[in-house]
Amino acid sequence: MSLDKLLAPMQHVLFHLGGVDVSWVEVFGFGTGALCVWLVVVQNIWNWPIGIANNLFFLLLFLDSGLYADSALQIAFAVLGSYGWWRWLSGGPRANQLPVRRSAPGEAVGQAVAGLAGTAVVALVLARFTDSTVPVWDGAVLALSLVATYGQALKLVESWWVWIAVDTISVPLYVAKGLYLTAILYAGFWLLCVVGLRAWRAELRTPLPA
Repeated sequence: MSLDKLLAPMQHVLFHLGGVDVSWVEVFGFGTGALCVWLVVVQNIWNWPIGIANNLFFLLLFLDSGLYADSALQIAFAVLGSYGWWRWLSGGPRANQLPVRRSAPGEAVGQAVAGLAGTAVVALVLARFTDSTVPVWDGAVLALSLVATYGQALKLVESWWVWIAVDTISVPLYVAKGLYLTAILYAGFWLLCVVGLRAWRAELRTPLPA
C-alpha cells in the first residue's frame, strides 16, 4: 500500500466549520497540540512525545494547505522535541526536572538575531522557489517557532514571549488559509502561553527542594 493511500483516511472530512471542511488530521492536531502546550505549562515531560505526534499531524495538514515553511517546521520541531525530551530527562537536579531560568544576555541576543535572520532567509526561499502567498509570515512562524522551542528545551522563561509572538502571527495566517479550527487552537495557545509565562516566572521565585 502506498503512503498516500495509507494516509488518505486522515484527510477525510469529519465536520464543517464556517463552511470549511475540517479533517481528522486537523482534529487530531488540535487535540494533541492543546494537550502538549498545557503539559509544558505544568512542566510535565510527556509534552515532548505528545508534541512529536502533534508535529506529524500538522505536517500532513500544512502540506495539504500549501504552508510549506510550516510543513518543514514540523520536522524541525520533531528533532528539537527529541533534544528537549533528552534535556528535561537528564539536565536537572531533580528527576525529570530541568530548572527554569532566564536567558543570559548573550543567549537573548543570539536568539533575536536567529529569529530575524531566519525569517528573512526562509521568506526569500519561499518567495523564489515556491508558490507560497504568505512567504514573510510563514517564514516568521518557522524561524520564531524554532527559537521558542530551543528556549523551551532549556526552560528559558523568555521562550514564552516568543511563543506569544508566534501565536499572534499564526491566528490570522490560518484564518486566511481557511484552517479555522487550527486558528482557534492557536488562539488557545496564546492564552496558555500567558499562563505558562506566569507559572514559569513563579517557578523562578520558588527555590528547588533539597
